[in-house]
Amino acid sequence: MMKLSLFFIALTFTVLSNAQQLKTPAPSPTQVIKQDFGIGNVELSYSRPSLKGRKYFEENSELAPVGKVWRTGANSATTFLTIPGKDEWTLIITTQTDVTNPNDYKQDKDVVRVKAKPASMGMSIENFTMQFANITNTSCELHLMWGTTAVALPISTDADSKIMAQIDKLVKSDNRPYFNAASYYANNNKDLNQALAWFDKAIEQTPEGYWIYHEKANCLVKLGKKAEAKAAAQKSLELATKAKDDAYIGRNQKLLSSL
Repeated sequence: MMKLSLFFIALTFTVLSNAQQLKTPAPSPTQVIKQDFGIGNVELSYSRPSLKGRKYFEENSELAPVGKVWRTGANSATTFLTIPGKDEWTLIITTQTDVTNPNDYKQDKDVVRVKAKPASMGMSIENFTMQFANITNTSCELHLMWGTTAVALPISTDADSKIMAQIDKLVKSDNRPYFNAASYYANNNKDLNQALAWFDKAIEQTPEGYWIYHEKANCLVKLGKKAEAKAAAQKSLELATKAKDDAYIGRNQKLLSSL
């Protein structure tokens, strides 16, 4: 009986302790998004207000009125600001972190300032949303979506020069990444003959590498060497079948049927 009483006393203390630290859902919850991009990544943290039936992106509207600097979210301001407009938005990256009121904004603190056209979506989004989309090796877009309005901020990076410098350095090192270097050359319209030479070096490193033979076959197709491409794809199919890799078996069968 004593043990049971002590249990209820401990349970009551825990409930009271939790009640003193009451936590409720944030009205504008924070979201952190991180996207691998180029040879690095981009990360963004912002708060997501809800429409709750209120007007937005209009003259003197309660939420983000047109023509005025908006902190692009809620709660604490970030270094990404916007000025909504009916026909054109201004997207701003600034060094300021204290812009919670449009009057606090100082244009001379801008790092980037670009224009973008808003678009109407065929659906309505209740919570303000940002996401990265249309990602390539050198570019992507940051999409802003709220209600039925969407705006895209183009982002680019000079990854190619950095990758080429890495390749130039690493292919001369002891641990030479021939396959990755060859694949980059073949897939980015570089010197295909150099790519082919590196694929052969990669095969010397990994003779059973059916994925290497497959990429070599694709490179040979680009060079117009169909007979050699067919032989490379057939070798890849043989090794992939031995390894029981259904994905590469299918890829090689598709490639062979096109040759």
